[in-house]
Amino acid sequence: MYVRKTVMAMATLTAAGLLLTACGGTSDVQNAAQQQPIPSSSSVQPTTTAPTTTTTQPTTTQPTTTTPPTSSEKPKPKPDPKPEPKPTAEAPCTNVAAKACIDLSANKSWLMDNGKVVYGPVPITHGRKGYRTPPGTFKVFHKNKNHKSSIFNNAPMPNSVFFNGGIAFHQGSLRQTSHGCIHLSPAASQKYFSYLGYGDTVQVVP
Repeated sequence: MYVRKTVMAMATLTAAGLLLTACGGTSDVQNAAQQQPIPSSSSVQPTTTAPTTTTTQPTTTQPTTTTPPTSSEKPKPKPDPKPEPKPTAEAPCTNVAAKACIDLSANKSWLMDNGKVVYGPVPITHGRKGYRTPPGTFKVFHKNKNHKSSIFNNAPMPNSVFFNGGIAFHQGSLRQTSHGCIHLSPAASQKYFSYLGYGDTVQVVP
């Protein structure tokens, strides 16, 4: 009889404990659960994380090729060597520096610039026998608009341009030969006087 009461009492207590647990109350069952040993760290198997290997592919830079700029300009041809001076079809003088050219055999004269005729030919007369006008290359050294000869009785020599001692271009007779000077017409003598300057070259060919 005692044993039966004891069993019934224990059953009643167990049912009450389960009811309290289900409603959120505290019971010996809950305490017992809280007293369960917590596994130590030694019993926990560590989680091994495999290292991540990152492979970086090298970047290859292609070399840059620079194309030289093209020029539309064509190379300039080299100048030809300067040819030797030759007598022109108009004037026989070969000195390109000559500003005046005299041809004694043709009785003609020209004014020149860099080997080209700029005036002429014009008729001339020159030195008679015994007063021949010498050929050669000379320089203008004196000019006199109203010169008079100190040797030949103060003979007028308008527009005189002296280039060889007492020999000069000047206005004179185109019918008579001179004492060595180069006679020109009035118009030509004025042109020669204004064109020729001190130091200019005069070439006389035979």
